[in-house]
Amino acid sequence: MTASATRTTLAVVLALGSTLAVCNASIVAAQRTLVRSDQEILIELERGWNDAFYKKDVKFIENLLADEFIATYDDGTRGDKQKELALAAAFDQRVESAIQDDFIVKVYRDTALVWFTLNIVGIKQGERSTLTLRYTDIWVFRDGRWQCVSSQSTRVSPR
Repeated sequence: MTASATRTTLAVVLALGSTLAVCNASIVAAQRTLVRSDQEILIELERGWNDAFYKKDVKFIENLLADEFIATYDDGTRGDKQKELALAAAFDQRVESAIQDDFIVKVYRDTALVWFTLNIVGIKQGERSTLTLRYTDIWVFRDGRWQCVSSQSTRVSPR
């Protein structure tokens, strides 16, 4: 092979290598956007749970909660999975908005902690009322899905 042919072959090989590297980087970037993180999934589950509660979608909530689920409510009482489902089924308050924010999600292998704030605006005894609650939920990944095993809500006093 002549020196000119060698340079041409080398240029083609380098060009192909660069093209493959760009294609490979694009594929990896596309895969990252398609795969949701555990943090994103858990926030989505928390939002779904909140929406399901106001819509009385007991089946959705039942699928989220582990059989051993325990809740500690803002008044200090406790409840199990059956109580939580009964509360959702019996919910009859008028809620204008229920906004979750300030999410913090920490995942430790198959266990996750989710902290967030829930701001509720609604009508209570004919008057417009606001309520802010802070939640700490504990989730466990089993059987290919996240299940909530514990939830604690704390009422935030108005300032």
